[in-house]
Amino acid sequence: MKTGILKINEIFHSIQGESTLSGLPMVFVRLTGCSLRCTWCDTDYAFYAGQNMSVDEILEQVESFQCPLVEVTGGEPLDQPAVIHLMQRLIEQEFQVNLETSGAKDIRSVPREVKIIMDIKCPGSGMTERMDWKNLDHIKPTDEIKFVIKDRTDYLWAKNIMTKYCLNQNQVLFSPVYGIMGYQELADWILEDHLNVRYQIQMHKVIGVP
Repeated sequence: MKTGILKINEIFHSIQGESTLSGLPMVFVRLTGCSLRCTWCDTDYAFYAGQNMSVDEILEQVESFQCPLVEVTGGEPLDQPAVIHLMQRLIEQEFQVNLETSGAKDIRSVPREVKIIMDIKCPGSGMTERMDWKNLDHIKPTDEIKFVIKDRTDYLWAKNIMTKYCLNQNQVLFSPVYGIMGYQELADWILEDHLNVRYQIQMHKVIGVP
């Protein structure tokens, strides 16, 4: 892939359904491609489909929505090295930039101004062995760490990881796998164990927007 050229699956304006920015209007730039195959993946349509676009073309589309918040997502955005240039350009244009990443790719090249929402892949994803644990050394206080939880095994594993890596619970998001993990069940476990994590559901699915 040439510098400044990215394969883009879609660019759209919607409501952010996850993270501490949940509920806010946002422009989503979804990149094509992901080297992981999580069992519960809900964006497998982004594995291959997309079109090559220059950074200038992407910026033009993003600017057309007149929205200051942008999320770069996928797939796995960091699979395409030119995404770093895209994020730098977005920052220069004074957008507030967020990056959704799987935790399997090195985040050190991500601009400091970018808010990273990084997954830690629980056993139920089938991708735990692909985690790059060194990323946790480079998470900023403004970043967030997400555990997508499929069952009780995932929940107990996530609790252990928080202890093992001394994660700041204020930065941690627990999210049930949509359609598999019960909303109330996960909430009950968090309350029973007095965790200070942020519980979230995928609001965009509940309200029926992209």
